[in-house]
Amino acid sequence: MSNKPTLQKLYKEEITPALIKTFGYKNVMQVPKLSKITLSIGLGTARDDKSKLEHAVTDLTTIAGQKPVITYAKKAISNFKIRKGDPVGIMVTLRDVNMYEFMNRFINIALPRVRDFNGLSDKAFDGQGNYSVGITEQIIFPEIDYDKVDTIRGMNVTFTTTAKTDQEAFELLKGYGFPFVRRDEK
Repeated sequence: MSNKPTLQKLYKEEITPALIKTFGYKNVMQVPKLSKITLSIGLGTARDDKSKLEHAVTDLTTIAGQKPVITYAKKAISNFKIRKGDPVGIMVTLRDVNMYEFMNRFINIALPRVRDFNGLSDKAFDGQGNYSVGITEQIIFPEIDYDKVDTIRGMNVTFTTTAKTDQEAFELLKGYGFPFVRRDEK
C-alpha cells in the first residue's frame, strides 16, 4: 500500500467529483489537475558574490527538498552589467509526491506566516490555467533557520495545471484550499 499525500487523496475523492459537477465533464480524464510546481529565485548580485549563490541554493534546497539548478544568462545586457554565462537565478521543479507535500506546507504552514496576509489574489492567472505567487521572504517556511539567513530574498512559486481556462484552474486550486480573496468587480 502506498502512502499518498493528503492533497492527492483530496483531489481524487472530493475535487474531481466537484469539478465534474461544476463544468460537466464527460470523462474523468478531462478534469484539470496540477502537473508541476516551479520555485525560482532571481539573483542579480550572484556574479559579484558567490556566497550569495551558495546561500540561495541552500535555502531553496531546504524549502523544496531537492537541489535546484542554476540558471545562466543567455546573452549579455550591459545596462544590468550581466555577461553571457553569468549566474542569474536558481529554480527547482516539483512533481508528484514532492509537489503535493510542498503544496500542503505552502497552504497550511507558510502562507499563514506571511505578515499582513489577507489572502491570495485571484488575478494572478496567466490566461492558460497557471497561477503564480510572489513571496517576499523565504523565512515564512519553518524549515529555514532564521539564525543562518544571510539576507532576506524573495521567490516566485508557479503552479502549472492542465486546465484550459483560468476559471477551471481557479476552481481546482480553491478545491485544494488556496485562500483566495475575490476582488469586487466594479
